[in-house]
Formats: sequence, C-alpha cells, structure tokens
Amino acid sequence: MRFAFVGTAYPMRGGIAQYNALLCRELEQEGHQVDVYSFTRQYPSILFPGKTQMEEGADPAPVSPRAMVDSINPLTWYRAADAIARGRPDVLLFKYWMPFFAPCFGTIARRVRARVPGCRVILICDNVIPHERRLLDAALTRYMLSAAHAFVVMSKSVLDDLRLFRPGAPATLVPHPLYTHFGEPTPKAAARRALGWSDAERVLLFFGYIRRYKGLDILLRAMPEIHASTGARLAVLGEFYEDRAAYDAIVRHCGIERIVTMTGDYVPNEGVGVHFSASDLVVLPYRSATQSGIVQVAYQLERPVLCTRVGGLEEMVTDGETGLLVPPEDPGAIARAVARYFNEGLEERLVAAVRRVKAGMGWDALARAIVELAGKTS
Repeated sequence: MRFAFVGTAYPMRGGIAQYNALLCRELEQEGHQVDVYSFTRQYPSILFPGKTQMEEGADPAPVSPRAMVDSINPLTWYRAADAIARGRPDVLLFKYWMPFFAPCFGTIARRVRARVPGCRVILICDNVIPHERRLLDAALTRYMLSAAHAFVVMSKSVLDDLRLFRPGAPATLVPHPLYTHFGEPTPKAAARRALGWSDAERVLLFFGYIRRYKGLDILLRAMPEIHASTGARLAVLGEFYEDRAAYDAIVRHCGIERIVTMTGDYVPNEGVGVHFSASDLVVLPYRSATQSGIVQVAYQLERPVLCTRVGGLEEMVTDGETGLLVPPEDPGAIARAVARYFNEGLEERLVAAVRRVKAGMGWDALARAIVELAGKTS
C-alpha cells in the first residue's frame, strides 16, 4: 500500500514530529511505501509562543520528508496536493491536533481526493476540540473532519468529541504508542551522576511545554506540603508558552525557591532519557487532557506517573498499578498521593507494572489499525 503522510517532520521539533516519524518508519518496515510531505513553515513567528520551532538535537527516526507546505500560504497547499496526487497514493494520512491547520490540511485533502478518486483520507486526531478554544474552532474543525473518510483516535474522550461532528464515520481507537526512540532507561544512580543530582534526594518531574491547561501552577501550590511530608523537590523541564512571571510569583509566594528548579528551556532528544531515568515520579497535574505523550515517554523510560482524572489520562494509567490518579485542580490531593508514593514505597511495584504494559504499546498495532481502516473504507 502506498501512503502519503502530511505533517510535521524533523528538523521541526516536538512530540508530534517524533510521532509522525516513528509511525512512518513502522509502516515502511511492514512493507508499505510512505512519502512524507512536511512544512517549510509550520507556524508564523507571530503565532508561535516558544523560542524556536527547530530541533537542536539529532534526528531520532529519519524519514526523508519533502518540505513543501507553508501553513499560511495557500499556493503551497495546491502545489503539495498536486505533488501528492502525482504519486497516486492509496492513503493520504494526516496527524491533526488543532484547528489552525484545518484550512491547509482540509484543502490538500479535498484536492487530492478530486485527483485520485480511490485515495482514502485518514486523520489521526490528537484532539477534535482544542484545549484552548477560539471563535472559529468549530467551523474549522467541521471543514477538516468533513474532508476525511476515516479517523484514528487515541482516547475515548477524543472519540466522543469526534462523534459530535461525524457521528457515523469509520473510526478506530488505538492507544498512543510509546516513544521508543528514547531508548531504554538508564539506571537511576547513573542518570543522577550524569546530572549531578544526589542519590539521596527525592525528585518529581514535570516535563513538556507549559500552558495553563497543564496545571503546573497547581503542582507548585502543592509543593510546600509535598516537601514537608516527603522532602521531595520538583524539576520543571520545558519551555514556557505563556508568561513565566505568574509561575515565578507562585514559587516566591509559596517560599519554595530552594526546592523547585524551572529551566524554561526545551529539552533536546538526547537529554530526555537521562532526566526521566533520574526522576522518582512524573507528575501531570492537568486541568484538561485528551491524551498526553508524556505518559508514553514515562512508560518507555519505566517511570510511574501521577495524573489527574481528566480526559484520556485516566485511560492510560491504572491507579495503584502503573501510576496514581487524583482529582483535577486539587493541590492537597496531589500532595497526599506523592506522600503515599514515597511512604508506602510504591516505586518498585509500579515500575514492574509499567514494564509489563509497555510490551503491548508498540507502533505495529497503530500501523495495522490504519491499514485495516483504509481497507474498510475503500
């Protein structure tokens, strides 16, 4: 089967580009041909809240993309669609995560469908309804979703959202695979030596870019109680996609300057494994979620997680086995769960469970599901 895949690819950074590369590589390993069409410009600088859109580290899963698409230049959408159509793909695949890309992706999908009538358009939906909503989101979402034949989602909450827009469309739910390109975990003692962390300290990790829906402010407010009961400190690794000053103010107000480290920087691929391996517990205090690739990074690197019961997060975490679940927007609940984790010595048991479940979270299941979905809609 021949696939055309439109989406972010290296040297653009982030989990979506990594996801796309790992999936394309799996499809190729299973004997399919995959042509990847990426961006010349993903976001206009004025709309991008981070420092750079480009990856500083090495390419984790090379896929040789053709950079053709400018997200805000319609002429490139038509050129890319024509190039895709000349390849006569059986399947046109998109990774869709926010309405901003609906005009671009939806236009490409419609033009390819018109030129290659047998081509099936499949969307892998991170979100259908975005975390941070804007005026035209519903209209843009309808435009994008109506261009597709079928859908892949990674959580029931996204499937439920999809049914609001496309009630009868073919769709399959496949849990988010693990980010295998980060390799296997480093022994904790060795990872801590590499980072200059003490073997004796207890360390919580908050990882990923920082926006309000991810709830870092809630975790910060929990830290005085966490430190008092467990002695743990917090490492915050990620770039601020909103004003950092509000978070610094919480740190000062809570008097936790000595036990909280916030780098404010994106972590290149090479630095991810050692930081997860050196941590005791990964905390996701989200206000809302569909799913999160952070859980998949943690599982790949055999770290338990503490998550709030929102969206698809609780679908990925078995409370008391692979991690701990708490109510959202409740600093006290987070503090009590962290205390339980350390005081009851849960790490060994939870890590063992993570090792068991990670064996069934490979990319082969996702690749097979996409191929089967394409066959059902042909």
